[in-house]
Amino acid sequence: MENIQRFRLSFVWFALIFEAFVSVSSQPLAVACGSKGGKDEDGRNWESDEKYLKSSHGSTQLQAGYQDPSLLSTIPYMNARIFTSPATYQFPIKSTERYLARFHFYPSAYSNFNISNSYFSVIAGEVTLMNNFSAEITCEALTQAYLIREYSLAPLDSEILTITFTPSTNYTNSFAFVNGIELIAMPNLFGMTAVVGCDSSSDLDISSENFQLMFRLNVGGQYIPPSKDSGGLFRSWYNDDPYVFAAALGVNIEADKGFHIRYRNLSHSSAPEDVYRTARAMGSDGHLNLMFNLTWWFPVDANFTYVVRLHFCEFQDDMVNQRVFNIYINNQSAQADPYPADIIGWTGRKGVPTYKDYAIFVYDGPSDEMVMIQMTPSTESKPQYYDSQLNGVEIFKLDDENKNLAGSNPQLSSMLLETGSEPKKSFRSKSNNSVIAGAAGGAAASLVLVALALYAYRKRRQAGGADSRASSWLPLHGNSNSNGSKYGKSNSSHASALAQGLSRHFSISEIRQATENFIDSNVIGVGGFGKVYKGVIDGGTKVAIKRSNPSSEQGVNEFQTEIEMLSKLRHKHLVSLIGFCEDGGEMCLVYDYMALGTFREHLYNNKKPQLSWQQRLEICIGAARGLHYLHTGAKYTIIHRDVKTTNILLDEKWVAKVSDFGLSKTGPEMNQGHVSTVVKGSFGYLDPEYFQRQQLTEKSDVYSFGVVLFEALCARPALNPSLPKEQVSLADWARHCHKIGTLEEIIDPHLKGKTNPECVKKFADTAVKCLSDQGIERPHMGDVLWNLEFALQLQVSADIASGLIDQGSSTSSDSSVRSQRQGNNSQGSEIELNEEPDNQIDIFSQLVNQKGR
Repeated sequence: MENIQRFRLSFVWFALIFEAFVSVSSQPLAVACGSKGGKDEDGRNWESDEKYLKSSHGSTQLQAGYQDPSLLSTIPYMNARIFTSPATYQFPIKSTERYLARFHFYPSAYSNFNISNSYFSVIAGEVTLMNNFSAEITCEALTQAYLIREYSLAPLDSEILTITFTPSTNYTNSFAFVNGIELIAMPNLFGMTAVVGCDSSSDLDISSENFQLMFRLNVGGQYIPPSKDSGGLFRSWYNDDPYVFAAALGVNIEADKGFHIRYRNLSHSSAPEDVYRTARAMGSDGHLNLMFNLTWWFPVDANFTYVVRLHFCEFQDDMVNQRVFNIYINNQSAQADPYPADIIGWTGRKGVPTYKDYAIFVYDGPSDEMVMIQMTPSTESKPQYYDSQLNGVEIFKLDDENKNLAGSNPQLSSMLLETGSEPKKSFRSKSNNSVIAGAAGGAAASLVLVALALYAYRKRRQAGGADSRASSWLPLHGNSNSNGSKYGKSNSSHASALAQGLSRHFSISEIRQATENFIDSNVIGVGGFGKVYKGVIDGGTKVAIKRSNPSSEQGVNEFQTEIEMLSKLRHKHLVSLIGFCEDGGEMCLVYDYMALGTFREHLYNNKKPQLSWQQRLEICIGAARGLHYLHTGAKYTIIHRDVKTTNILLDEKWVAKVSDFGLSKTGPEMNQGHVSTVVKGSFGYLDPEYFQRQQLTEKSDVYSFGVVLFEALCARPALNPSLPKEQVSLADWARHCHKIGTLEEIIDPHLKGKTNPECVKKFADTAVKCLSDQGIERPHMGDVLWNLEFALQLQVSADIASGLIDQGSSTSSDSSVRSQRQGNNSQGSEIELNEEPDNQIDIFSQLVNQKGR
């Protein structure tokens, strides 16, 4: 009896221990490596890694020597566990559970360790997660301060998950490091998956596969931080704007605030409600929607299979065959006629979310290293609306037959190398006095990063320090985007370190030689800053050199602002700053030479041939693109503050570029929706609301651009004192004429009989909306851009119909499509790929080579 009692007590004790063990292993685990842990900025607890580290020989705990401004929390990033020999963590788990594993890396300066020597592998169980991995190279290529790698690990036949860090043996003094590890039990959201381009008999069962997260996007919505994720998984969902191919943004739509999401049989862990409350659609004009595709482009590693998960939730329509569309992945049918996508057909009713998984293998061939998602309306089913919709995207890499998920390190793109970056040198040390603060949350997916990623994809780079061919993908879903460039010693008291890192520094002797000692015959313009000279550098490259008037104190501020702005911006429709000179008492700015001068000089008061109406439209569209990028594509909203026809320059191909950023202002975070500042700008273009309240917003640029549009239409100055009082201001007079229906009387006589009435009406309506007295009533620049491209399409279609041009005629404008059936206006940013549509019919397509159709 006594033995039985002892057995019972032992059994109870064992059961309690086992229960405690299981409950702990099922809780989200956040381990701060190299520190005692604590709470991060979100209030989440991180514990020390000591009890999980099973072999501490050769490991040390160190604090980072520099705190990057973009770090959202000091925990876990300001301390690291560094390994000079193989080291193992052991975490208790449930053998039946799938686990989400995240690794946090902050490649900063750590005492006695050169971060450039850090190359290592990470193996979890039997799965190789990273191999010959360099966090420094990856972060620098991404222009991020820190990096998060996320994996979904299939259930193991073990109650222990072993994670091993091993320094590479290919490099001298190599070491491994990690700042934080997360381990979270998650429901197995993977199962049978359709293979793109194959019938249902080829479906894959991926429930027991291992994955690496590549991209996770809240399509058409805002950044969702980990604290707002569903299912306790602490995932980050980023905005999809930077991944939308070219300018075909479609429209962002959003459910009403009181709209209820009903998960029904779908796990709440699939995605948070906020993902299903917003979406990107094509717009309300079915005819236009048939002329373009919604396209997203993601650079990835070759020779892997990827699972593309598309999230859907219909909150506008409530019947089948209302919104029906085709889905293509890498130009192969994923869900297309005769079996197109119909969200209501899948879910049965409005407000019920779902997701669809599609598997595709990415080959290692020319132009193959990408996942491209396209949507276009179905025509076979004859739906009520020709439209398509997407709420969210996740892309996962599947491990190969060797249980390998590791890609290769990216190499710095030539864009970064031209700025003076050196990949083998730590760029985050205490001596680095100039670091651009990264934006929090989803700002990591900025346009600059995407440009680098796509550039990387194009060039198929070879990795520095990698044994195999370089990885072509750059995972743009990190939490920061701090530029960590290295700068040399400053020779300038006004130009910042940023400018010296990203712009060329000319000596005054080089400038004098380029301008023939500032000879007057080379003067091509005069502005508030000073004279502008035509010059030649580097044995033949034509440039424009703006020389400051030494008597102008304002010139110093304008000089600095211009460098600060343009050194960080690169865009097809922004004038490019080549460099600057602050030497010998001179302040000069060196730009690309714009051979055809200003927009204004081609409109009136000149002897040059008159611009055609289509040319004017294309120039306005180009300028709108540049302004749209300033407002939405950069880290912070940038307000130009001096938009006018003399600040729109034309290159030899008639491509419009916005110039003169001396008065520009940034709106950091724009918490109050405006920047309070002294009124500056040009009379005739000034926003009356800004003038009265001294509160600057991006809508101030929209007002000024409305004046530019009427200048293009009427070919007259913004202010003409020689006219009767009511006609002096072009903005006031044009609005008056539009209101009473006499606008046609003030249109440029050279355009009479050469324009399509519908086109002019759309153009004028857009300009009038831009000139609304209150900024809240003005459209965003993205909407202005869409309306102008719509007007151009109307004009081209009319010219084709009348035989004035044939269907194959080219145009210099590509386009974005932005309209809506209902919901919020979209504010996206375009991706410049330097590819133009081959003909006018392609304007609304955005896919130059339409394969797989």
